[in-house]
Amino acid sequence: MEDLTILMYAVLAASVLALGFAYYFYRSMLKKDEGTALMKTIASHVRKGAMAYLKQQYKVVTIVFVVLAVVFAVMAYFHLQNGIVWFAFLTGGFFSGLAGFFGMKTATYASARTANAARQSLNAGLQVAFRSGAVMGLTVVGLALLDVAGWFLILQKTGLLEMVGAQADMITITTTMLTFGMGASTQALFARVGGGIYTKAADVGADLVGKTEYNIPEDDPRNPATIADNVGDNVGDVAGMGADLYESYAGSILATMALGAAAFASSGVAGMQMKAVLAPSLIAACGVLLSLIGIFMVKTKEGAGMKELLRALSIGTNTAAFLIAGVTFGIFAWLFGTETDQWWQVSLSVVVGLLAGVIIGKSTEYYTSQSYKPTQKVSESSQTGPATVIISGLGLGMLSTAIPVVTVGIAIVLAYLCANGFQVAFTPENLSLGLYGIGIAAVGMLSTLGITLATDAYGPIADNAGGNAEMSGLPAEVRQRTDALDALGNTTAATGKGFAIGSAALTALALLASYVEEIKIALIRTGEKLPALADGTQIPADNATLVDFMNAYNVNLMNPIVLVGIFIGSMMAFLFCGLTMNAVGRAAQKMVEEVRRQFKTIKGILEGKADPDYARCVAISTKGAQHEMLLPSILAIIVPIITGLILGVAGVLGLLIGGLATGFVLAVFMANAGGAWDNAKKYVEEGHFGGKGSDCHKATVVGDTVGDPFKDTSGPSLNILIKLMSMVSIVMAGLTVAYHLL
Repeated sequence: MEDLTILMYAVLAASVLALGFAYYFYRSMLKKDEGTALMKTIASHVRKGAMAYLKQQYKVVTIVFVVLAVVFAVMAYFHLQNGIVWFAFLTGGFFSGLAGFFGMKTATYASARTANAARQSLNAGLQVAFRSGAVMGLTVVGLALLDVAGWFLILQKTGLLEMVGAQADMITITTTMLTFGMGASTQALFARVGGGIYTKAADVGADLVGKTEYNIPEDDPRNPATIADNVGDNVGDVAGMGADLYESYAGSILATMALGAAAFASSGVAGMQMKAVLAPSLIAACGVLLSLIGIFMVKTKEGAGMKELLRALSIGTNTAAFLIAGVTFGIFAWLFGTETDQWWQVSLSVVVGLLAGVIIGKSTEYYTSQSYKPTQKVSESSQTGPATVIISGLGLGMLSTAIPVVTVGIAIVLAYLCANGFQVAFTPENLSLGLYGIGIAAVGMLSTLGITLATDAYGPIADNAGGNAEMSGLPAEVRQRTDALDALGNTTAATGKGFAIGSAALTALALLASYVEEIKIALIRTGEKLPALADGTQIPADNATLVDFMNAYNVNLMNPIVLVGIFIGSMMAFLFCGLTMNAVGRAAQKMVEEVRRQFKTIKGILEGKADPDYARCVAISTKGAQHEMLLPSILAIIVPIITGLILGVAGVLGLLIGGLATGFVLAVFMANAGGAWDNAKKYVEEGHFGGKGSDCHKATVVGDTVGDPFKDTSGPSLNILIKLMSMVSIVMAGLTVAYHLL
């Protein structure tokens, strides 16, 4: 076992490699010229606003984390969970916040440098923006692997679990590590919701008043909300998205490690369980190196159109994905080849995950890029006004759910069958192995996150670069280059959101099985057996299979408790979206009123003879985001706890199933509809249907305004919601069991 554990040091080495290259790209970016004095001044305003917001947000989140950590410590005191949980929870939140902070800091320094590089060539601008985005990608995977490997080695080698009265078996170790996944999910939800409310309140206020009412261009320095809008791109689309994908990446690895520990607990082959636990992190570690190869391959030529730019990014991402598929076969052959001939079948589960990710990405690109007919049709509908733009965008979003849902469904079945040797028979052994395969598929989908997240983080950097170019009065050809980079960023951001949502569906399914294991651990801790079966027999928890567990708790669709849980989970997806959408609406209303007030009361602002009060708009967005993010985020934590106390284990499983199914489909719909509305506006701005300032343009601006909270607030937050509810349920399993034993 010692020889196998040493492999985790290779994962630590991979994390150091990722963080080292992140620092290298960051230093390389800082060496680039930031441009004119005005460009530097604008970038400085954005940077200060972003850091001020993040500082305020972290103050609020710290209070929530301290309260939850105290709750976990009290639960440990009453033996409802082990004494490591509270600290692991804090480290998960800390690393998640750190990933968002580093990514946002890089982005705020990179935007002006990207605009300045675009003065030379399109490729120069692409290189600066993309490699700055790579800082976020590599920081996320580096910190996540550092946390995973660090905790595993601490729990495995130090005897810390025995010191707090817990067993140091592999199942306990891996389920304990899931706790820092809850910390990451909690931080990510606050970051996504708060950042999303901030950025969309500023964006909606800037667009509705500036573009629609006063006919001034996007990112015009005369618009008081312009700086707040640019700040929002960083706090929502960089810091929020970084924390989001940190928890997706870490969660997929942790859930699969826990599934591996459970699936191979009674294999009878020495070291088999340890190998199954180590495999997900080893695959992710190899993904770091392959992501670096892909990052260095991204380049384009001057005058490239949207398809050429997309192809430039696809070369890097597809190369990394193709290589990780081959590496996976080598890892499983090395780990499992001498004990079982199923190593190549489990490897196929990773390939399934990768293919599912590619298909979801291409589907999202097709439905959201202005290079394809669906989004062009939304632009065309602007000829009859904003109402038809809204209708066509909603219809497109609904239609766009079909391919991702079918793809994930097929991926779940294929990953399940591959891992259990293509045996269709539903046995306890097949079920455990199949669920491990589904988890491995999620790891495969996210294994090259270093480069896929770089393509996502690139988007807001390019967007800010365009804003800087506009406000700095750079020549038209520079703005054309930054517009091309920005349009590409809209598509890559939409693709990244689809990718994250798809991986969330696979990870959440794996977390369902992890919840079962945590309930078993809670029963073992209390010395209780499973509830009696219909014939009156009771099975000891430590000997129970997953099927035994389902039968004992009557987890089936004919159980009304399960059905009620499913309805509550489905409702949570819509309730959460309703709260966040209304939050954006309220904050945006205040922003609209402020922008209108400044246009009316500050003389000379429209003529460019007076400066707007940018700080006032930044303050409005900051205050609105901090106030509005609390209720939806806290509900995501409280509802699973209350459901467990009232409805028990069967109700919680129903809650998680309903939240997963509804949340996944709703998230795809909102992300794609919002992306299509955004790029429909871009398509008109390229000169189609009258171009900028036309009635068609105003109609698409309205569509884009509606789509902003769809794609940047509510939609991407849903994939965190479904995983956070799973994580909370896992951590609170001991409380659920103890309450129903009273």
